[in-house]
Amino acid sequence: MVLQAIGQPLVMETRPDSVPGPGQIRVRVEACAVCRTDLHVVDGDLPDPRLPLVPGHEIVGIVDALGAGVASPALGVRVGIPWLAHACGHCPYCASGRENLCDEPAFTGYTRDGGFATHAVAEADFAFPLEGFEDPVAAAPLMCAGVIGWRSLVLAGEAARLGLYGFGAAAHILAQVCRWQGREVYAFTRPGDEAAQAMARSLGATWVGGSDEMPPVALDAAILFAPVGALVPLALRAVRKGGRVVCGGIHMSDIPRFPYRLLWEERQLVSVANLTRRDAVDFLAIAPRVGIRPVTTVYPLAAANEALGDLRSGGLVGAAVLVP
Repeated sequence: MVLQAIGQPLVMETRPDSVPGPGQIRVRVEACAVCRTDLHVVDGDLPDPRLPLVPGHEIVGIVDALGAGVASPALGVRVGIPWLAHACGHCPYCASGRENLCDEPAFTGYTRDGGFATHAVAEADFAFPLEGFEDPVAAAPLMCAGVIGWRSLVLAGEAARLGLYGFGAAAHILAQVCRWQGREVYAFTRPGDEAAQAMARSLGATWVGGSDEMPPVALDAAILFAPVGALVPLALRAVRKGGRVVCGGIHMSDIPRFPYRLLWEERQLVSVANLTRRDAVDFLAIAPRVGIRPVTTVYPLAAANEALGDLRSGGLVGAAVLVP
């Protein structure tokens, strides 16, 4: 499914089988989750995607071809392919363990073709073996919603009371991690979104309310997954002195002006950018122990536009997953 022009529906194309180059693998795609970042690419919120483009960066599949010099992962192994497709390895950020900020990166489904397809090519060093993950549909959302949620949680610190704004694919996975860790989860949804609120309650949230409400207690930290800048002042208002607000998305509408007193008393406002391979390794190591069960809605590959539309309209609960 190909994006030929910004703002246009994806178009089904048949292409010759891709051949992996040196250091690359080809994967037969079993499932690819649909991320809000895919919407930002298709709708033009993110600048200069490579066109024509196959979106999708939450890929799970079986390695079916190896490029020159690749010994691992082996043929027949199930792997996950995430958003970060390449890092240069030599810029100051890569050299200091921050490849998520690489000066010369590449991104799956943005600057390189992604997983809205029957096959995808990736660099072997940026694919993660998924031994023990038997359900590709359940594993697919972990590759971005899960990993970015994990990175956001690490930046949030040792928050015992954590607010999650926007209870979709990332938040409903992260809520399961938080409950396993013994944290209290305070879930903020669109006002009146009964389906999302019911899901939050079913996952053990301590409190559930609309994003326009204040929680009953001051929070230690809050993570914003909803791409709505107007939520930043509300989240700052909800956290205690010394609390932290983490913006977990790659794109957000403009943050409105707000009084300095909301930031004062050493509250912090930080953002998450991309992921590192270490984030994925750490998260995938604990995911089986947590017993994460993503809520998914499956669409055939040809229905990618329908999946994107359901995500855009806010009518989706959990994560959409395309299956070729």
